[in-house]
Amino acid sequence: MNSENSLSFKIFNQTDQLPKNWNDLAIENTFLSTKYLQILEQSAPINMICHFIGIFQQEELVGIAISQFIDANQLASFGNREKCLKTYFRDFVLKNFASHVLFVGNNMLTGQNAFVFSHKIKAIEGISALKNACDALKTIYKNQRKKIHLTIFKDFSETEIVDFTKTDFKDFLQFSIQPNMVFGIKYDWKTEQNYVDALTKKYRDQYKRARKKAIDIEKRKLNYEEILNNEGLIYDLYFHVAKNAPFNTFFLSKNHFSNFKFILKDHFLFYGYFLNQKMIGFNTLIKNGNAMDTYFLGYDESIQKDKMLYLNMLYDMIACSINLGFKEIVFARTALEIKSSVGAKPQKMFGFIEHSNPLINRFMPKIFPFLEPNVVWQERNPFK
Repeated sequence: MNSENSLSFKIFNQTDQLPKNWNDLAIENTFLSTKYLQILEQSAPINMICHFIGIFQQEELVGIAISQFIDANQLASFGNREKCLKTYFRDFVLKNFASHVLFVGNNMLTGQNAFVFSHKIKAIEGISALKNACDALKTIYKNQRKKIHLTIFKDFSETEIVDFTKTDFKDFLQFSIQPNMVFGIKYDWKTEQNYVDALTKKYRDQYKRARKKAIDIEKRKLNYEEILNNEGLIYDLYFHVAKNAPFNTFFLSKNHFSNFKFILKDHFLFYGYFLNQKMIGFNTLIKNGNAMDTYFLGYDESIQKDKMLYLNMLYDMIACSINLGFKEIVFARTALEIKSSVGAKPQKMFGFIEHSNPLINRFMPKIFPFLEPNVVWQERNPFK
């Protein structure tokens, strides 16, 4: 345990080491709960090591956080979709100058899932203690002969970043990345039809066309045993989508989804899509307070386009969330335009990044655009 001023921190490597009252602070965020952290502990990506940070005021737990160390050297590829000079330059830079990355936050999710502080401390105090914990982690890895190249704090809203600017982050570059796509569910929507009725004619027609294309596809909620029995096929469907994404820093382990279902039970929803009794796709949802978070999905590309499978999955996620009484859906930051076409709105997200080499860090404003893929997209408004 280390301390500065009245706050101290402790770094935990296993969930069975966590303070018994950890979940008292995690009550509003599933992604900081001990159950979710167990999932990471047991089935995190092979190139990721997770640490759990407790912030203490004297002996009282007043803050909880997650950090993730990612070793990009263990990846064969960062994503295969784009083959251009910029991509090759990005991959060269990442492999040679940014292969060891320490995240404060969760690189597998979008949104502020980095930390929660008790109302008994100020956010700037908690952030300062977290930065100290981050420095301690860098020393730990240095002693293991692993030099941390990049330190990143992510994902924060415009109001949340104010507290960072009041603390010692002057050497960090503040950056803005692709937005988080969030779908707000209106209070008077009780059924999927309420949503459809709110669409303009153009987007109602899009909805009808998509539903007609997928009329012969069966959608089914899978339990733990079914997920486990189909683990190989599920991973193949996931991996096909993941490796064709424009950018990746990790790939899930094969037991990730079955482990998720085993531990989170009804808080984790897994929907399989079947054509002629064969699974051709799946999507996953996580209940998180009043929000439904979309998680990873997969599909057979040869069927996806013809059946408009991805668009149908988005409509299904909306219908499910309305039926279950959620207030919003966190659609994350991929496929921005198609998510916009079903009604999701962009929320700007910010982070802070620092390179361990002072010279490289000085040029981070010029280097960073090469690390973050640039996505050009047009925002849509499908509602009347």
